[in-house]
Amino acid sequence: MVKNKIAKESTSISELVIHGIQEKKGNDIVRLDLRNIHSSVADYFVVCHAESSTQIKAIAQSVEEEVFKALKLDPWRKEGMQNADWIILDYIDVVVHIFKTDKREFYGIEDLWGDAEMQSFKSA
Repeated sequence: MVKNKIAKESTSISELVIHGIQEKKGNDIVRLDLRNIHSSVADYFVVCHAESSTQIKAIAQSVEEEVFKALKLDPWRKEGMQNADWIILDYIDVVVHIFKTDKREFYGIEDLWGDAEMQSFKSA
C-alpha cells in the first residue's frame, strides 16, 4: 500500500511539473518512467528544452510554483540557476531537466535511459 501511494505521489508531481513546463512553452516535453528500471535514481525524469536562458529560468520558476501551489513542496535540490544552460530540479522521486537546446542534444538523457517508457507532451 505504501509503495502504491508513493508511486501515485510521484506521478502526480510529474504531472504538475509537465503543466508548469507547458505554461512557459517548453519544447519537446518528455516524461521518462524509470520505475521498472532496477538501477534508476528516481521514478520519473521530465525533460524539456528552450532556446534562451531567460526562458529556461522562467520554466524552472513555473515548475516550482505549480508544485508548491498544489503540494507545498519545494525541490530537495536545484542546480544550474546561475548559467541556466541546464537546470535540474530534484523532487527526489521526480527529477526535472530543463536544457538549452544544444545542451539537450549534447547530453542525450533520453538515450542514456533508453530502457525507460517514454511519453511525449505538447506545449500549451
